[in-house]
Amino acid sequence: MAMAMATAKLVLLMVLVAGSSCGGSAWRGPLSLLRTLPTTTAAQSVEAAAERLKEDLSSAASSASASSSLIHALRPLMGSAGDLGLRAGVPCDSWRLAVETYNKRDWTTVPGSCEGYVGHYMLGGHYRRDSRVVVDEAIAYAEGLKLAGNGKEVWVFDIDETSLSNLPYYATHGFGTKPYNATSFNEYVLEGSAPVLPESQRLFKKLISLGIKPVFLTGRTEDQRAITVTNLRRQGYSGWMDLLLKPVGLKATAIAYKSGERQKLQDAGYVIVGNIGDQWSDILGAPEGARTFKLPDPLYYIG
Repeated sequence: MAMAMATAKLVLLMVLVAGSSCGGSAWRGPLSLLRTLPTTTAAQSVEAAAERLKEDLSSAASSASASSSLIHALRPLMGSAGDLGLRAGVPCDSWRLAVETYNKRDWTTVPGSCEGYVGHYMLGGHYRRDSRVVVDEAIAYAEGLKLAGNGKEVWVFDIDETSLSNLPYYATHGFGTKPYNATSFNEYVLEGSAPVLPESQRLFKKLISLGIKPVFLTGRTEDQRAITVTNLRRQGYSGWMDLLLKPVGLKATAIAYKSGERQKLQDAGYVIVGNIGDQWSDILGAPEGARTFKLPDPLYYIG
């Protein structure tokens, strides 16, 4: 309720600013009936209102934080990360855009000054909203497909940061600002505790209802099959056609490995109608599938 009130004040403030910038004869909105403040200038009024709004939003965000169970002691801010987007002079929002559009490649860690920005993006609601947009488009596409009715249509799903989230791990390892540690990460994987990514699961269940068979294709290795199956089932996944894991010791890029596995599916007579992942290496390399979908992931890069 407090956040809603603050938002309403923001709208009112914007209207007041717009009104103060127009001549009396040019602006005829409802607020034109309000009296002009007698002792302060428009600029001073806006500044004072903005300060009060800032306090209201801070209070509302604190209330929301207190009522939420977060896995990291970060307070959600407005937008993706408030002023953290420019912390230490690094334009973290622009950096994330370059990552998601595949303009920035071969990076090894998130910039150290962007740890808070990435953390707030992942935990503050923006990440879920971005994922929802991707999945909404994927579902709309799937619902429009005309299936052959022979059970040969499949949809490829990545696992990490696509079907399951490793955010509990990254929240305690600098949100990607620390170099990748295979030992500690694999220990986390073997716990089998990765939570579901609800938007991806929504797509998964929709596809099954449409008669499209999900296939998991992951960079996890074959020796992690049992715990991966257990983790997926714990989080509500069932009914997939196949789970394809990387052979232990295989020396190949992610693109070469995953495109090779998709080629095997195609050679076996399956039609890959869709392909979704968080890394560009999940969806690049022929055959990609009839249509690909890229989920957000500013935590790490796999080439």
